[in-house]
Amino acid sequence: MPDAPSAVEMRGIVKRFPGVLANDRVDFDLRQGEVHALLGENGAGKSTLMNVLAGMYKPEEGTIVVEGKTVHFGSPRDAIAAGLGMIHQHFMLVPSQTVTENILLGLDKPRFVMNLPEFDKQILALQEQYGLHVAPKAKIWQLSVGEQQRVEILKMLYRGAKVLIMDEPTAVLTPQEVDELFVTLRSMVDRGHSIVFISHKLDEVRAIAHCVTVLRHGQVTAARVPAKGATKAQLAQLMVGREVVFTVQKKPANPGGLVLSVESICAENDRGLPALRDFSIQVHAGEIVGIAGVAGNGQSELAQAITGLRRTTCGQVLINGENLANKTPGMAIKRHVAHVPEDRTGVGSSPGLSLADNLIMKSYRESPISRGWVLNRPVIRQQANQLKTAYDIAAPTIEVQARLLSGGNLQKAILAREMSAGPKLIVAVQPTRGLDVGAIEAVQRVLLRERENGTAILLISEELEEIMTLADRIVGIYEGQNMGELSAGEATLTEIGLMMAGTRRGASTAQG
Repeated sequence: MPDAPSAVEMRGIVKRFPGVLANDRVDFDLRQGEVHALLGENGAGKSTLMNVLAGMYKPEEGTIVVEGKTVHFGSPRDAIAAGLGMIHQHFMLVPSQTVTENILLGLDKPRFVMNLPEFDKQILALQEQYGLHVAPKAKIWQLSVGEQQRVEILKMLYRGAKVLIMDEPTAVLTPQEVDELFVTLRSMVDRGHSIVFISHKLDEVRAIAHCVTVLRHGQVTAARVPAKGATKAQLAQLMVGREVVFTVQKKPANPGGLVLSVESICAENDRGLPALRDFSIQVHAGEIVGIAGVAGNGQSELAQAITGLRRTTCGQVLINGENLANKTPGMAIKRHVAHVPEDRTGVGSSPGLSLADNLIMKSYRESPISRGWVLNRPVIRQQANQLKTAYDIAAPTIEVQARLLSGGNLQKAILAREMSAGPKLIVAVQPTRGLDVGAIEAVQRVLLRERENGTAILLISEELEEIMTLADRIVGIYEGQNMGELSAGEATLTEIGLMMAGTRRGASTAQG
């Protein structure tokens, strides 16, 4: 949109953190009525730049101009007052409150008396205007992830935002929810809104964005590249500075002995409702078994039941013939079970501890890491530095807090910790969610290397392309039940989609 006036201009933005220059004299131009994608590897400075624009951070240098006026934001409230709103990857909602209450939260009005039925009507009118339908009286915890995202968008629109900054908006959405989101975004652009779209999913960027700006190591390496006509390979090369291979080369599977046998297990979710219903699966040494399913169909509970994080109400979890159902996570660790959880911040790491401390979390009780009750710090530093180098973890030092690492580097740290323990079974849940193409490539290489070393791998992912690329066998899951199994060679998106929608494998074959 070369002729459209600028909605936002950022000039010479510099933002530093201890030991890190996150933004190095960055220029960014957002025109009115466009979707401008911001690309870059994990840690390239994308979220930092947008947090500056949203008033979360104050830049050390640079200027921000909104609709021709130079602005200085002291807080997100100042940015919202100027018509800018940011929707974060991790939603800022209160689960126990209703949709309407969350939208009103933090506003000056109403001050003393809240006429909720009247505000419910206002929210419904706003929903109709933008096609963002969600029940105003519903509690946030009752909503799907896609519905929660609609609440976040409504919250900003209710505050009058003309510019929306969306940080990884599709990372936790199903394909159907992504399509619905794109319909909404196009409608908003038609109404004059401007959107910054931060994403690692290059196909989605090409589908929704008008232009692309690329950051690498905190600097702009390409500005306002037209998204139409740009290939996935070209965008990936701009991001990482080298050619990226999208197809992985893997040797034919050579399965060994049975490592994991889940036999008719049942488990409940956090709300006490059935999550797994007589679910069974087997994984052999030297193979990857993929679990395909729409989010919320028991995948998380399955991983937690195997790794000791969730109790089962029936069935067995046999690891090398030993039943570990309802045993502790420590027992699973001693049996060489590695766990790459979907929540890398809340479960996979301790954000307030150093990178070095996070890397020894599974081995701190053992020699040479510890001598009795005393940690051997020189050995810890030596091993942490070795893992940092081997897994290419971009961090200024091993003493940096885990919370300061980018998503991709935190995931590399979790992989380094889990793989260095010599696993016999790996339970990997959404191992590449929210990662850039370079980090995805690195994670997938690690999993394939472990497979070739004879490790049994259970891969749980909502990325069907990833499952079809890596898995030797694919199992569909729906409402906590096994819908059937396909070998990688015979699997098609249609057949997998049918199983994910609740059609058992035998039934889908009969229908075909």
